[in-house]
Amino acid sequence: MPRVLTVDPHPLLDLVAFTSTFPAPLSALPSPEWLAALLKGDASAPLTSDDAVRGAVRDLLRHGGYKPTGRGKPASEYLVRAAGDGSLGSINAAVDACNAVSLHSGLPISVVDLDRAQAPFRVGTAITGDQYVFNASGQTIDLEGLLCLFDAEGPCANAVKDAQRTKTNADTRRTMTLLWGSKELGNRTERAFTWYRELLERLGATVERLP
Repeated sequence: MPRVLTVDPHPLLDLVAFTSTFPAPLSALPSPEWLAALLKGDASAPLTSDDAVRGAVRDLLRHGGYKPTGRGKPASEYLVRAAGDGSLGSINAAVDACNAVSLHSGLPISVVDLDRAQAPFRVGTAITGDQYVFNASGQTIDLEGLLCLFDAEGPCANAVKDAQRTKTNADTRRTMTLLWGSKELGNRTERAFTWYRELLERLGATVERLP
């Protein structure tokens, strides 16, 4: 488990971070039907996103100077579009749980493999020159002004696109998850975490919240 997670002061960020330990590698944990069903936009869920949520999330990411538009918009907005056109499919139990909560809560969520990332961990705003590869094709994202999770090697996750080097894979058993919430949204982040925890525990995972 990570030894430390520090969070730089931020006037809008309402972050919830936790670790999950799964009972088997993700390759051996296909998503059950009840979880896959939550990947539909009209699924019954305890939270529903709207324009106010989208606006608050964009304000959060915009605070450091980042422009959360176009291809750089929050990951949660991509999920809404994918669910709407039927292209949001099952990946693995960990990612599907993440996508379900993000889709319905409207909050971007990052999931990193704790065996591919290296402590110590810090959440802060990226500076000029910060970037990383975010997919298997080698495409990079310019991170300047964007809130990110940093590990010992540098930035590795954010509310837009997570780094390829720390993404989950078939062998993943331990993850760190970050819910990128906004103080403008009241207790939405806490409510999303409560539901997220229920889903993961139903999958047999052990969840430990990070202080």
